[in-house]
Amino acid sequence: MSVDIALRADLLELTPEALTALANAGFVKRAQKDVAAGLLPKLETGADGVVQAQFDDGVRTSLPPGRTLRDAQCSCPASGMCRHRVMLVLAYQAQAASAKADAPAAPEEASTEPEGAWSPAQFDDAALATSLAPSVLEQANKLAAARPVVGVQAWRSASAPPTARLPMCSVRFFSRSSLVHARCDCKQGSGCAHVVIAVWAFRQAGSLAPGSAEVMVEVQPSASAGADATDTAPQTAGAMQGEAALALRAQIDALLLSLWLDGSSQPLMALAARFEAVRSQARELGWNWIDDALDELWQLLQAQQTRSSRFEPLRLVRVLTELWARLQAAAHAGRPQQAGSARPALPASQILGIGVKGEVALDHLRLVSLGAELWSDETAEGANILFADPDTQNVTVLERQWSREADAAAGGAAPNLLNRRVAGFPLRQLASGQVITKTATRRANGLVDITAGARQTGVLPLSPKSWDDLVVPLRQDSVAGLVAHLREAQPDFVRPRQAASGASAGASGQLHVVAFERMETVSCHWDAAAQVLHARLGQATPEDEAATEDGASTDDACLHLALPHRSVAPGAIDALARTLAGEHGALRAVAGTVHLQGDRAVMQPLSLLTAQRAVVLQVEAAAPQPLGLQSDAEEAPALTALAGDTLELLALWLRQGLRHQGGGALSRAQAQVQRLKQAGLGRSATLLAAVLESLRSAQRPALVAQLAMLGLLMQGVSHSASE
Repeated sequence: MSVDIALRADLLELTPEALTALANAGFVKRAQKDVAAGLLPKLETGADGVVQAQFDDGVRTSLPPGRTLRDAQCSCPASGMCRHRVMLVLAYQAQAASAKADAPAAPEEASTEPEGAWSPAQFDDAALATSLAPSVLEQANKLAAARPVVGVQAWRSASAPPTARLPMCSVRFFSRSSLVHARCDCKQGSGCAHVVIAVWAFRQAGSLAPGSAEVMVEVQPSASAGADATDTAPQTAGAMQGEAALALRAQIDALLLSLWLDGSSQPLMALAARFEAVRSQARELGWNWIDDALDELWQLLQAQQTRSSRFEPLRLVRVLTELWARLQAAAHAGRPQQAGSARPALPASQILGIGVKGEVALDHLRLVSLGAELWSDETAEGANILFADPDTQNVTVLERQWSREADAAAGGAAPNLLNRRVAGFPLRQLASGQVITKTATRRANGLVDITAGARQTGVLPLSPKSWDDLVVPLRQDSVAGLVAHLREAQPDFVRPRQAASGASAGASGQLHVVAFERMETVSCHWDAAAQVLHARLGQATPEDEAATEDGASTDDACLHLALPHRSVAPGAIDALARTLAGEHGALRAVAGTVHLQGDRAVMQPLSLLTAQRAVVLQVEAAAPQPLGLQSDAEEAPALTALAGDTLELLALWLRQGLRHQGGGALSRAQAQVQRLKQAGLGRSATLLAAVLESLRSAQRPALVAQLAMLGLLMQGVSHSASE
């Protein structure tokens, strides 16, 4: 039997990774074993392109052109996806490869199987109309009317196809010949309006170099989808115009000024109505990232009042500065960029979060735990479990909390936090496992929810290879690469807000997995005064071993770990120390939130993978481990320390209120002005002096801007200052 390769090129383009996404890993692995054993079905390809497979057990499967694997007809008892559908594709590929090898080919003939870079932009309106129903195109136009911002990732390899990241789902294009094999991770899976939005985004992105960085595109409705991207500048700039927008900005400034003047310790009853009014207006305008930031700000204020372990003073300062900066960045989004600017222009809709409201139900989903953060306060306790989706490389957060009052009302002792059940499973099991579910929903900020359903969700334990499917930028294979990525990242106040960035109590930065060959512990010690375990991880090479024996090491090539003790997770410190000491075998990878401190990458670890097992720090049982005592010998660079002192001063002001600062506090601030001047940070010194001058005068319209700019500058200095 001959196989017409050109007839069903779409089937030849489906890689094992594509089949795994379109079906599942179990079916693909079994089908691959059958192909390797030569257990192939009999294939027939009709003139109309329909491929039919006859199996030895009598099962018949057929796959017409323009149909997905889910739409294939199969006579087996399975109600949904089955191995026969996957086997049909692999058998077709195997017989096509055999036919191609046997056929004589002229030296000048090119391969009939498409290879190399390509873009979904090649799918024109006719292809969309042929592959998708008119109702789907109409729905896509409605979605595009909100001008959602989509990140498009160019083709990188056969196993890394073009990908579009929409606010609440991701679309991967596995075939350059057929649009029906585009895979969306929403509940519909394929043939949905998100696929259309993704195609339009690639069209508007223009020519992308293979493997280039992700490009953000503000998608336009189809009537103007082919227009130049510059046509959107007036609309994006208009997002900040109008009486409602200007009034909301004024109200947010007034709210921030009230917090700075009267402090975050003021009674929340006086702020509740103002917060609700501002958030309501933000929702009416569709400023969803502003609403999300206001929500986090309110939660931090509540956490401070209840003495929750979730509260962190510097995080409160960062959220206030982000709110002000996000509004300023959106107001300037429509203006021409300065000549020679290296960063692409960002639309106001991306900065404000317009068009990202709601949540989407997800299809078959696999989530791999990267760790958990536990918290507790006087009235409640809870956890944030951080997951990575190996298919889309998205980071999600599962949040849960339980009321102590409800436990008391029910009578009896409250259950241990780690034994609380989520989606039918103990919290400890979810936090240290891989979740496979069909009942998940996800919001644009990465918050995911999993509902309990019989036989709809399963949990497997993490293995030493659980993170092997993660890739750049989420997973970094060197400290130098991690530092370079963090330096090139956009500021927090223009990026889409992600729950993962605020899920780690007391930590700031981006969530990353770091894994490199021969990871070893260079140093590890306990700072009893600060209650922090410090460690350095380095990569051992034959060239470095002699230097390491002499006590020398390249600090830039080390990943610095800093894990503070938290009473809600008493076993975390000892668990990290035992793991770094090699109790569970060689260290393979570590996950946590990372930020730059000068030239160093500093991580607050959440979990580690070793040769023997996974160690999720905050769910490990307490088991004392002897620790080497010393103060922190790795002093921060002078400018970083100075910036940290200034940020702590701002945090103190924010907590107590500028109205309530005594003479001693103002004298300390004046001394800080001189320190900033002597260090060469003239702009920061001027801003701090202006803040003090504003406090002495009755007119304080610029106070919020001065404090926010000072906070942003200090954060920048802290991240970029070198030794």
